[in-house]
Amino acid sequence: MAEWMSILEVKEKIESTSSQEVTASYLETIGKSKINGFVTLWDGAISHARDIDTKNHNGVLAGVPIAIKDNISTKGIQTTCSSKILEGYVPPYNAHVIERLIKSGAVIIGKTNMDEFAMGTSTESSYAGPTLNPWDMDRVPGGSSGGSAAVVAAGEAPISLGSDTGGSVRCPAAFCGVVGLKPTYGSISRYGLISYANSLEQIGPLATNVSDIAILMDVVGGYDPRDSTSIKNETVHQDSLVDDVSRLKVGVPDEYFSEGIDSSVEKSIWNAIHKFEDMGATWERVSMPHTRYALAAYYIIAMSEASSNLARFDGTRYGFNEEGDNWHVMASKTRASGFGDEVKRRILLGTYALSAGYHDKYYLKALKVRTLVKQDFEKAMARTDVLIAPTMPTPAFKIGEKIEDPLSLYLTDVNTVPINLAGVPSISVPCGFADGLPVGLQIIGSHYDESTIIRAAYSFEQNTDYHTRRPKGVE
Repeated sequence: MAEWMSILEVKEKIESTSSQEVTASYLETIGKSKINGFVTLWDGAISHARDIDTKNHNGVLAGVPIAIKDNISTKGIQTTCSSKILEGYVPPYNAHVIERLIKSGAVIIGKTNMDEFAMGTSTESSYAGPTLNPWDMDRVPGGSSGGSAAVVAAGEAPISLGSDTGGSVRCPAAFCGVVGLKPTYGSISRYGLISYANSLEQIGPLATNVSDIAILMDVVGGYDPRDSTSIKNETVHQDSLVDDVSRLKVGVPDEYFSEGIDSSVEKSIWNAIHKFEDMGATWERVSMPHTRYALAAYYIIAMSEASSNLARFDGTRYGFNEEGDNWHVMASKTRASGFGDEVKRRILLGTYALSAGYHDKYYLKALKVRTLVKQDFEKAMARTDVLIAPTMPTPAFKIGEKIEDPLSLYLTDVNTVPINLAGVPSISVPCGFADGLPVGLQIIGSHYDESTIIRAAYSFEQNTDYHTRRPKGVE
């Protein structure tokens, strides 16, 4: 029986029973699941929960189960990035966020399914097979953190961590009707996150409500000297859980309501904007003219960084490998059969963009566009406190509908990739339904100002009930 509980509710249940019993209950639910949300379940979860009970751990997340995306290193737990090439790889160390979670008393129950090496928008490129959307099992859960969002939506975990390179936390949050945050670049250490595109990606939390997002941010956020991009930020995110937007200035970017947006999605977003108006906020239209170039720039930069980062996976030191007469043959055969089609596509395109004669034409130009996109945000945010837009232009699409047309799949990221190019924070919260499928509202803030977008999201949540609705197929 699926259980949808907040962190506070889980802790209350632990007090009346035990962490061991709560963890066992979630594992039982997972065992009956049909959504394929997990790649690996940790066989030490029950014993770890028992230790938490025995030691009377008093951490913020003491005894609370959490699911972890399969590209975040977990010592002693298989971590594959949902790729054949890392099959059997067990990291010898924990990521920074895992260290923080363990210190807080959280119980890791398993690693969630994802698009292979976080490359995708649907979780269909996973070597473990696609994850299914709990709202409609014929549809995708979004990606690349599809498993992390789906297991929360299905009541198989109260909270989870994902990673967001171009929308990979916010997209599945929108498609699965949960809350997902992409923090300011550098707010959460990337130490232990298996790299896809270093300058874009950021670990982010997913939950059924904004309060749990704030709690998770306070646990896993903060400075880490092992990550050169980590920033020192002493913000207490739970202090932002205030129902008050009376003086909030909202900007509505015209470019985020462009051709291709579903009419039901657009209606839900405008209803949300008017809800903010009813709550005391003011809004105005803003223009971000370089948004039209953001998608192309993003994919050039991301693929270029991927071609460099994935060069390390050659079968020599860990994971899957094919035999060969020499290293060149062995590495070539390993990469050919170990990587999936989408990963190979991105490696090839990235290598091409970085090659002699094309570096300036593509990669350097994309970096210049990135600067212009960032400047668009700075100009818009000088006039407003937050920007509001659709997270995704459409509700969740059907499994198999776009996977054979990569360009069509890439275009679905049109409203999320500019945020990663600029490095600003953004949160997706449920704001309505289109044909029975969840719609996500994206609230975007200035650098290091998670507080304002959390306050705005929390206020919206307190005055609506979209976050309380659950998929009937998994009850």
